[in-house]
Amino acid sequence: MKKLIDDLYKYNNLEDDKLLELLKVMDKEDIAYLKSKALDTRKLYYGDKVYLRGLIEFTNYCSKNCIYCGIQSGNKYAKRYRLTLEQILKCCEIGYSLGYRTFVLQGGEDKYYTDEKIVEIIYEIKNKYPDCAITLSIGEKSYDSYKRYFEAGADRYLLRHETADKDLFESIHPRASFENRMNCLKNLKEIGYQVGAGFMIGLPNQTYEHYVKDLRFLKEFDPHMIGVGPFIPHKDTLLKDEKAGSLELTTILLAIIRLLLPKVLLPATTALGTIDPMGREEALKAGANVVMPNLSPIDVREKYSLYDGKICTGDEAAECRMCIENRIKKTGFTLDSSRGDHVMYNKELALGGLYESNTKS
Repeated sequence: MKKLIDDLYKYNNLEDDKLLELLKVMDKEDIAYLKSKALDTRKLYYGDKVYLRGLIEFTNYCSKNCIYCGIQSGNKYAKRYRLTLEQILKCCEIGYSLGYRTFVLQGGEDKYYTDEKIVEIIYEIKNKYPDCAITLSIGEKSYDSYKRYFEAGADRYLLRHETADKDLFESIHPRASFENRMNCLKNLKEIGYQVGAGFMIGLPNQTYEHYVKDLRFLKEFDPHMIGVGPFIPHKDTLLKDEKAGSLELTTILLAIIRLLLPKVLLPATTALGTIDPMGREEALKAGANVVMPNLSPIDVREKYSLYDGKICTGDEAAECRMCIENRIKKTGFTLDSSRGDHVMYNKELALGGLYESNTKS
């Protein structure tokens, strides 16, 4: 196992059968060694820095009916809400005063927020906070919609592929298209975003072979960000009685991803902090380098319920900020309040490429 880990560290790649062997055969000593090499790799490109993103969950309406998600359209018990532009800007104002220089606008696929509304939100945030990055996480859209958001000033887009296996994907996303999800990711990258993909860990019927497919997809797609986290059941979904994903397997996969894609931005997710009090710290020690405290108004946080037991729903923004900073420092890392872009990304060049392709077309 140590030889395989050394090869992965040296070459940033392994054949699929070797990745499968790693996942199936490693013992505790191997896992510790894997994580140490992931940490070494992360330090080569990002040092001890952990980047801060301010999360704004601005709508829990969703037109999709993903069977694992608490805000699925079919959940009649969900208490729905939408934030106004003024509320979103207030979240940004608070976040900016606390040192945030990236705002993550996340929501369900809510048709109320037309392209015009999304563009207006982006313009207003960029006008007030031109030194900040905007990340969108609002699902599957058309190429033209993605392009409009990018030209309006959006910098990043998170769209987890959830699983790289078509059959598994379509079993948990009724009436959704695996091909469309993959095409959306391709479009985002072509337009010039810093693109985030990612997958869930511990879904019912998910196997090590599925994870190897995910790892291979990520290696070949080469996104700027990768969000992985454990599946956590929600009481109002078909999967309510299923077992949650584990911290150990999630951190193992985080470490492998760091070795496969050394320069990637890798969040320590809230879901990890939900399944284990030290989950985010363990993720940082396995190669993660991003955290996303919540800036959403307290009165809506419990309503944005993707899974049960979500942490930090009652904390003020300042409390979240101080809590995560203390956790980061205690783990031996340094909080970085800059935009925290991918080390190889240049938006001016990306915009130039977009305009050049438009001219050619």
